[in-house]
Amino acid sequence: MKKDYNSFDEIEYELKRLDLERQIAWEEMKALKIDVQEDLKPLNWVHTAINYTGKIGSLMFMKKLFK
Repeated sequence: MKKDYNSFDEIEYELKRLDLERQIAWEEMKALKIDVQEDLKPLNWVHTAINYTGKIGSLMFMKKLFK
């Protein structure tokens, strides 16, 4: 996208804005990296498996209870 600038102040403002957007995007990527690292830890997998097992077990118990 080509934009016409009328002064150097507009160019400087745009460069500062773009630099801040780049810094924000970089910080968001670092936060996502930490989130992915946390999600891939084996302890989290075990916790998730236990939760799903508990839910499935309770559903099977309710099914047997009402039969």
